[in-house]
Amino acid sequence: MAEVGTHEKLGSGARRTALLGAMFLMATSAIGPGFITQTTVFTVQLGAAFAFAILVSILVDIAVQLNVWRVIGISGSRAQELGNKVFPGVGWFLAGLVFIGGVVFNIGNIAGTGLGMNAMLGLDPKIGGAISAAVAILIFLSKKAGMALDRIVVLLGAVMILLMLYVAIVAAPPVGEALKNTVLPEQIDFLVITTLIGGTVGGYITYAGAHRMIDSGVKGEENVKHISRSSVLGIIVTGVMRVLLFLAIFGVVAGGVALTSDNLAAEAFGHAAGEIGVRMFGIVLWAAALTSVIGAAYTSVSFVTKSTTAARKRNLITVVFIAACAGIYLLIGQAPQTLLIFAGAFNGLILPVGFGVLLWVAWRRRDLLHGYVYPKWLLLIGVASWLLTLYLGANSLAGLAKLWA
Repeated sequence: MAEVGTHEKLGSGARRTALLGAMFLMATSAIGPGFITQTTVFTVQLGAAFAFAILVSILVDIAVQLNVWRVIGISGSRAQELGNKVFPGVGWFLAGLVFIGGVVFNIGNIAGTGLGMNAMLGLDPKIGGAISAAVAILIFLSKKAGMALDRIVVLLGAVMILLMLYVAIVAAPPVGEALKNTVLPEQIDFLVITTLIGGTVGGYITYAGAHRMIDSGVKGEENVKHISRSSVLGIIVTGVMRVLLFLAIFGVVAGGVALTSDNLAAEAFGHAAGEIGVRMFGIVLWAAALTSVIGAAYTSVSFVTKSTTAARKRNLITVVFIAACAGIYLLIGQAPQTLLIFAGAFNGLILPVGFGVLLWVAWRRRDLLHGYVYPKWLLLIGVASWLLTLYLGANSLAGLAKLWA
């Protein structure tokens, strides 16, 4: 496979590889340290009823990504480029939000790799974080960085799913109770649902797969079926990981174990599978954090460079981005909690702004879609989802107001 951004037409095999890489980049970008923490906490909090929240969030995530991938894929332009064509300056505003949030969260992601290597091998977290950042940098320094990126996210995604499947089976959760609550929940927590949605398709994650896809050369109306299928499968991969993690934690909690430590997920893995469970948790956390480092770096840089920027130059900028985040982590240990909250609020603003621009393109700017007639049903479910993102954005603004108060 040639380097990123050099394709105009792809054969079926190259297209399949490109879409698989884009799909897993989106999925694994969502599956980071925060994803693991959120899923664990909400499982302990809601028990079997959390299954309903997972189902609803997956359905909304699919509605969002179907629209994002289709608009970006058919137009062949990145989100910020479309934003500047619709409302001059909006694209750069969006790019600024993504980049600032990406820097802060990547410091947290590198911290997550350090914690993962500590649980896996007993290494000092800072040493583990430095080694992991070096691994990510080597991927982008590779002569075939595009191929290396695609393969590593697919491999690590598969490893996470297989390990989670093993722990979920060993934990022996009451699956029947979980299935019942999927459609007939004992309780519904709307805040939990919106938090899951924001964590899966918020911030840079919204655009990770779609930007990777067009950089790999998959774009245009002729690829619309492949684009749609891949966007849905990417969310399903994320959903499978969340379901398996939920079942693993739920099995432990339903067995009567009270999780009380500062690291609930590691404690649950230990109860389910003993010492090997703790090591497996380390591998899962490390893989989740490393793929999030890669996804955040790739997507953040894609927002501050042009689509015409040479792949080698873009990769070198990505290397500097990762090295800078790693340097900050080594100096301060992790992103301060206040900065993480601030970046989280930024993420909440990114989705309604960026998604709103893409829906406007779908509705009013057929010229940017090269004459493509956008399906009305898809636009309608997109608008319904966008209204929900406004709620997320309002919560984010409220969070920023409290932070500044």
